[in-house]
Amino acid sequence: MKVVCLLLVLVAAVAADKIPDFVVSGKCPAVDTEGLWNQQRSEHARYAGVWYQQAITNNPYQPNKKCNRIEYSHDGHGFDAKTCGINAEGNLLRHNGKIYPNPLGVPVLSIDYDGVFAAPYTLLDTDYSNYACIYSCIDYNYGYYSDFAFIFTRSATPSDNYIKKCLDVFQSYNVDSSRFERTEQGSSCPYDALEAL
Repeated sequence: MKVVCLLLVLVAAVAADKIPDFVVSGKCPAVDTEGLWNQQRSEHARYAGVWYQQAITNNPYQPNKKCNRIEYSHDGHGFDAKTCGINAEGNLLRHNGKIYPNPLGVPVLSIDYDGVFAAPYTLLDTDYSNYACIYSCIDYNYGYYSDFAFIFTRSATPSDNYIKKCLDVFQSYNVDSSRFERTEQGSSCPYDALEAL
């Protein structure tokens, strides 16, 4: 009986230590973050304003499932971030966060939302007026990493050319475009109510 109880405890311990499905073997792709930083830093203020999430890879830290509206306010150093959308239960939900230069001097922005660990925030490509391709990747020990990718547009109903542009950018970094799920946007979204949250 003691052996069976011990075995059950071991199985439960192993199950509790399961690696999350967004942590995979391999390493983050090589991104010239310093080059992007030098190119974009003087333009950060242009990134402020309203964006609409059009597509996302699997991300357990993003509870909103549709109608995601992101508003960035630039303070001269970084951004205050307000993300509003509708979660899986159909409720309107708001999350607050900040985007700021990495405090360790690494040439990349960091994103830090309430209740979530801070992570890198890399603008792989943007024209500031229509689209932004955002990537966050973290390397772990023992050959594992996790990454999250987003496609934002200024319009809730953009031209598919902007979505394709970002998908091509991600593909150039070996981020498989089939991983993206489109985010529902458009006339069914209560944007006025989301803005008021």
